[in-house]
Amino acid sequence: MERLLHHLRNLGFTEMEAKVMVELSRQNAASGYEVAKRLGASRSNVYAALQRLAGQGYLRTSTGEPVRYSMLPSGELTRMIEGQMQESLRAVEKEMPRAEPAKPTFYNAEGDRNVLESLTRELERAEYEIVLDLWREEAELLRAELEKAEKRGVRLLWSCNNGESVLGPWLPRAAGKNGQEAEGRKFSFVVDRRWCMLGMRGENCPTQALITEHPVMTGLLLNHFAQDLILYELEHDMGSELSTRYGWRYEGIIGQYMTGGE
Repeated sequence: MERLLHHLRNLGFTEMEAKVMVELSRQNAASGYEVAKRLGASRSNVYAALQRLAGQGYLRTSTGEPVRYSMLPSGELTRMIEGQMQESLRAVEKEMPRAEPAKPTFYNAEGDRNVLESLTRELERAEYEIVLDLWREEAELLRAELEKAEKRGVRLLWSCNNGESVLGPWLPRAAGKNGQEAEGRKFSFVVDRRWCMLGMRGENCPTQALITEHPVMTGLLLNHFAQDLILYELEHDMGSELSTRYGWRYEGIIGQYMTGGE
């Protein structure tokens, strides 16, 4: 009984309507007075429920006085309810207003504190991968956060400006004049292949970073990292053999695209 009432309420019937339906299903027909008496409920509440159910087509009514009510057969009742629900679901799917998809935004962070706080928050949220392309100075600042990520099982993929490791294997990259680029040290992070930061920091320049979840920027940084990694692996594996095999052609390509043709 309680299980049936529960399911009728789930279908949108009130407590009184559900009780009236169950009571009428037990007998062929009954007047409102008889239903109220069997339920031990007020006649006004029972009559209101009977009128609503009859108006929706769930009950059949007799002519004459007193009016007698009877339930539809259960199969007919459930088919009627199913049809109404399907119609409502289709209407909701078709007519429900649709907000425009959220567009990935680009925003800037300036100053050491703002940049490092934004980066630290995202490193703490990392679930499976962090791709880093940075200098040793910035790696030292983030040492604790990166170690915590590794302990959580997050994979760290590194590229750095020298061959000595702070936390793990480092991939060397070319430095500018005097050991660093004149305009500052560039760095980039891609977290879980969805969030990225591209920025610059140095003693003689303000710390600034571009932050976004736009897939185009994320893809560009990942591609750049992969290309650097592949070039490093090729040069490390083949060494002078590259020049032997390709001669001036290889040195010309590297000179043109990696050192500005100098």
